[in-house]
Amino acid sequence: MTFQLFVFYVLAAILVFAAGRVITVRNPVYAALFLVLAFFTSAGIWMLLEAEFLSITLVLVYVGAVMVLFLFVVMMLDLNIAPLREGFMQYLPVGILVGLIMVIEMIFLITQRYFKADNYPIPPPSDAGYSNTEALGLLLYSEYLYQFEIAAVILLVAIVAAIALTMRKRPETRYQKPAEQINVKKEDRLRVVSMNSEKD
Repeated sequence: MTFQLFVFYVLAAILVFAAGRVITVRNPVYAALFLVLAFFTSAGIWMLLEAEFLSITLVLVYVGAVMVLFLFVVMMLDLNIAPLREGFMQYLPVGILVGLIMVIEMIFLITQRYFKADNYPIPPPSDAGYSNTEALGLLLYSEYLYQFEIAAVILLVAIVAAIALTMRKRPETRYQKPAEQINVKKEDRLRVVSMNSEKD
């Protein structure tokens, strides 16, 4: 067993453990921290695969931005978890069924019976001047251009839908009207009252 293979097994074991704790831990803050650990170990596995750009992007975007924002939201809202867990047993059989299907699919993919190792030879090591970032960009914007644009449109629709859901009118919320604030005159804000002077 080579050192690279040993590091892969260690990172894979940590990744499986962290992913399992994400869905089994009761505290949402701990679940988010285990998800951060899963992202870090995934980045380490991508480093072993010589995908440095994807690895650092995973750390910077997901760990550095998304998960920090998620942690702030969870800690600021102080959610009551008890009502959310009331229907847990109701959906448990469906969750177990979906989990079993995913395990069977992974077994089909991993076993040598369905996918021979000879069909996927190990590529030779890259040259000194090779840039996987440049190769990824050329592949995305040439061969997979339409798929990349479709994914961008789907993300745009998701952003618009999220804004539309959060910007709905609520009767208890006070809204500002900039047009009325701009058109206001001094007579609307200031009232001069004449009073007789008083002597002591």
